Amino acid sequence: MADDVLKGYRQSIDNIDAALVFLLAERFKVTQAVGRHKAQSGLPPADPNREENQIARLRKLAEDADLDPEFSEKFLRFIIDEVIRHHEKLRE
Repeated sequence: MADDVLKGYRQSIDNIDAALVFLLAERFKVTQAVGRHKAQSGLPPADPNREENQIARLRKLAEDADLDPEFSEKFLRFIIDEVIRHHEKLRE
């Protein structure tokens, strides 16, 4: 019985992980378009004001969702760093 419970939890985790991957893929498609636009417009790859506003906004969302805001900030900073790295490549 306990194995069935654990199996159910793990299936839920697997489904959530799959959704996260597809959401990240969709996000990166949009950020790639942003990167191309920035490169064509001569804009810098990074926008520190936008990044800090996003982090503050998502920290608040994390708190509202009862998720550790420190964790959510680390996660978002990792994503932002990857996006900037891709934008820098597009600019080259």
